[in-house]
Amino acid sequence: MRMLNLGILAHVDAGKTSLTERLLYAAGVIDEIGSVDDGSTQTDSLALERRRGITIKSAVVSFAIGDVTVNLIDTPGHPDFIAEVERVLSVLDGAVLVISGVEGVQAQTRVLMRTLKRLRIPTILFVNKIDRRGAQTDAVLRQIAERLTPAAIPLGTARDLGTPAASFHRAYGGADVLADNDEALLAAYVADAVPEDRLRGALAAQTAAALVHPVFFGSAITGAGVEELSDGIRELLPPAKGAPDAPLSGTVFKIERGPAGEKIAYARLFTGAVRVRDKLPFRTEQEGKVTAVAAFESGAAVPRQEARAGQIAKLWGLDDIRIGDRIGEAAPGADAHHFAPPSLETVVIPARPSEKGALRAALAQLAEQDPLINLRQDDLRQEIFLSLYGEVQKEVIEATLADEFGLAVTFRETTTICVERPSGTGSAVEFIAKAPNPFLATVGLRVDPAPVGSGVEFRLGISLGDMPYAFFKAVEDTVHETLRQGLRGWQVVDCTVTMTHSGYYPRQSHAHQSFDKSMSSTGADFRGLTPLVLMSALRRAGTRVCEPLHRFRLEIPADALGPVQPLLARLRAVPRTQSEGVIEGEIPAARVHELQQQLPALTRGEGVLESSFERHHEVSGTPPERERTDHNPLNRKEYLLHVERRV
Repeated sequence: MRMLNLGILAHVDAGKTSLTERLLYAAGVIDEIGSVDDGSTQTDSLALERRRGITIKSAVVSFAIGDVTVNLIDTPGHPDFIAEVERVLSVLDGAVLVISGVEGVQAQTRVLMRTLKRLRIPTILFVNKIDRRGAQTDAVLRQIAERLTPAAIPLGTARDLGTPAASFHRAYGGADVLADNDEALLAAYVADAVPEDRLRGALAAQTAAALVHPVFFGSAITGAGVEELSDGIRELLPPAKGAPDAPLSGTVFKIERGPAGEKIAYARLFTGAVRVRDKLPFRTEQEGKVTAVAAFESGAAVPRQEARAGQIAKLWGLDDIRIGDRIGEAAPGADAHHFAPPSLETVVIPARPSEKGALRAALAQLAEQDPLINLRQDDLRQEIFLSLYGEVQKEVIEATLADEFGLAVTFRETTTICVERPSGTGSAVEFIAKAPNPFLATVGLRVDPAPVGSGVEFRLGISLGDMPYAFFKAVEDTVHETLRQGLRGWQVVDCTVTMTHSGYYPRQSHAHQSFDKSMSSTGADFRGLTPLVLMSALRRAGTRVCEPLHRFRLEIPADALGPVQPLLARLRAVPRTQSEGVIEGEIPAARVHELQQQLPALTRGEGVLESSFERHHEVSGTPPERERTDHNPLNRKEYLLHVERRV
């Protein structure tokens, strides 16, 4: 039986969860269709999902369409949960992008379609809600052609629009679009002799190659067009590939905790097979033993002794596994990050101060399930910082902490996360047994700027044999840890750190006595000295604070241009292009939320804003500073007091 891993994607409230319910019902997996409004759907399992009627966590269900087993993944549509969508993209064989027949192509629809096209994921478009008053298929098709793709091919027509009797009648077409990618078909098209079977074959081949995008119409509520969509999924989207007898390769895209707190990893298997009691390698020098396996089929995850290539498996026993980890050999797409990391941050405060420890443990568990939720702890002030995509995430985290951990929390005002980039080159060195160095170590470091987006690289400018490897490793790890907070408290990025000097005292002892660490170098000496040397070098190099900028596209009525332009100027937005009704440009990430809030009033609710992270840009004026959460190696006296006290 063929296997297809299918993603359902859409702008929030376009009806993708309702479509999932309808597909499961049509396949006979469920006896009754759940309701988003009633909170009775199969894939929205979180309490907040049921209350808000939105999808927050991706969910996997399985059903059969003819000879194809479909693992269907219902994904979030709200931009605040775009990290969930990112993880799903790496495991898909095909996708259905749902578009509202009433609201048409919306901002998030365009972001998702751009990503699907860039990754060349075969995609079918489903125009939903044709039974709703205001549904307009012709207008939506024009929007699809203008805003999503000109290679969209309607596979039929909708009738009785805007009524409960609305229906979809399938018909093959699009020969002119298909002919653009097939010279033989073009010749037949010009000669007006393209038989339907040839048209169907070309449509399937070009859809699988992500060259064209078939369009179906229907209603997830009434079921109109869903049978035709199911046939299209089976006929047009390519099945999963991968040899089960090849070496194992796969990627983990979701992690959850079971009833007893055990970790469960969701993995897409590209090749090979996973069996109970297998030892799986993942990350560098990590390995885990699989204690149980479940594979998705017949609407649920069914316990099995093994899962094979093409399947999505639930794996138990891998206690140290993380989202994004490869299992086995390199899996295609395992390291791809299609969306920027979060650019906002807030402080989480427990309602009861005595629960700080419990809050820290709970947030660590949530961060484990979502690697793009970064935790930053201030041990000095006993505060926990949490990174976010948007304000809705606060509500989700607050509800999750209350429902799953019994913790009540509040949040401070959200702030923007900046980064620091070195302005130039700086070096520093401190020698062993030479004031003011109190550590039994010699460390010399040079900081150089690196290309944008290159991250942080540690290099050795000396021989690896000059001292024990463990000491080099201590320096390298401490360099990465220290650069999380630069001269103004922001993470330092895009630089190369080279170790230029090293020195140590070998293991020594007094006569007939045991090892004496007061006269022998240890890893603690290198970990203690490295922050002082590194920050001295960084201070000489200097840094530039850069804030996140979003690329935006704003569609507004022509008469709203006058009121909107002063708002853009006040929010420090920089328009790059402007045409009739459309403004494109860049805006600081910190100002996007305010633009979203004020836009409806200025445009009579007709303004449409689309924004996504573009780049980091140097802050003009006085650069903002962030409170430090380390022992501040920029203040030598304060730092040594803390470090020597710990030692």
